Amino acid sequence: MYSASAAAGAGNTVSSSRVFRYEVVGLRQNDENDKASYPIRQSGSVFLTVPYNRMNEMMRRITRMGGKIVGIQPLKAASQQAGDAASTQPSSVHGTGATGATAVTTETTQHEQPAKETKPVTQAKEKRTDIPINLYRPNDPFVGKCLSNEELVQEGGIGTVRHLTFDLSAGNLRYLEGQSIGIIPPGIDEKGKPQKLRLYSIASTRHGDHVDDKTVSLCVRQLEYKSPQTGEMVNGVCSTYLCGLEPGADIKITGPVGKEMLLPEDPTVNVIMLATGTGIAPFRAYLWRMFKEAHEDYQFKGLAWLIFGIPTTPNILYKQELEELQAKYPDNLRLTYAISREQQNTEGGRMYIQHRVAEHADELWKLIQDEKTHTYICGLKGMEDGIDEALSTAAAKDEVTWADYQKQLKKAERWHVETY
Repeated sequence: MYSASAAAGAGNTVSSSRVFRYEVVGLRQNDENDKASYPIRQSGSVFLTVPYNRMNEMMRRITRMGGKIVGIQPLKAASQQAGDAASTQPSSVHGTGATGATAVTTETTQHEQPAKETKPVTQAKEKRTDIPINLYRPNDPFVGKCLSNEELVQEGGIGTVRHLTFDLSAGNLRYLEGQSIGIIPPGIDEKGKPQKLRLYSIASTRHGDHVDDKTVSLCVRQLEYKSPQTGEMVNGVCSTYLCGLEPGADIKITGPVGKEMLLPEDPTVNVIMLATGTGIAPFRAYLWRMFKEAHEDYQFKGLAWLIFGIPTTPNILYKQELEELQAKYPDNLRLTYAISREQQNTEGGRMYIQHRVAEHADELWKLIQDEKTHTYICGLKGMEDGIDEALSTAAAKDEVTWADYQKQLKKAERWHVETY
């Protein structure tokens, strides 16, 4: 991974309209002197005014001329930029400034090609005010009823994952796609206190699976893990409770919570979804809203691309529904699987989601640069580094530092992550 330099850090949170002042030492004197093998002259500093979208190019030129960047300062206004340029920057790439160091401007010479430019990241839009948050709290939860509890893992698959639907008609619990609810399991913990709530991503649209605004659904995996103290297998408290819940049983619900994973209101956006396992939950909600429900106020027209990592084919959660939607909307929905125990990556190892991202990295990078594209990651935290590595390679082809660009995406609220 790229280690951010002073130049990269200065550009992390600015738009392409900003400019910066570089302080540079050690530049060669000029082309003629270089031919005579004269020593590099370092008797002073040069101050260069550089637009944000030319920073990478300028860094390369300074390096070619033997220079070293010793300081970077953002310039706050165009008028300040003009004044600084007039007072500190000579006008020619081959001239020498008052300090004796070679001057460099931001203009390319006739022998150089400008660096490839990427589309600037636009800033976040106005904050939404319609987001329901904590309508029900742990000290006063909503008591709903379980309507259904269905197995999602097909025969021959690994583990247990359940799709549960709860009745909300007796209360005022409403939510948006991408939010979570809390579940309070019954009983007491090892300290004799009531069980604490666990958060689960909502797997249904705001209208619910019955499209009547009266239900909410979850996608829950039966958690099993080895106790570090005893070495015995232990079942997760809340996941065991939910996976065994009978229809008609009461359940305590809190929330909703969460703003990070909200689906944009604009139906013309592109949505990249990277999921592992039950991380499919919010993406099911997105896709059902985009393609399965008919709304006069929301008719999706962009591209939705789901890259889904699972261990075996029987573990592809909601497989039939996903593939039916893709067949019905081939121009708007793209579906890519990474099946780790059945497929191999290019190195002969297991196929994980980061390998699929690497396969399609150039295409994903191009799509991510579109200001209408939002990227969502949900599932196991371990996939993040591999995804970043793949996109770093693709971005580097355009001479862009992915780590910096990603920070701009986050600030513009176009990069969304919910991992565990």
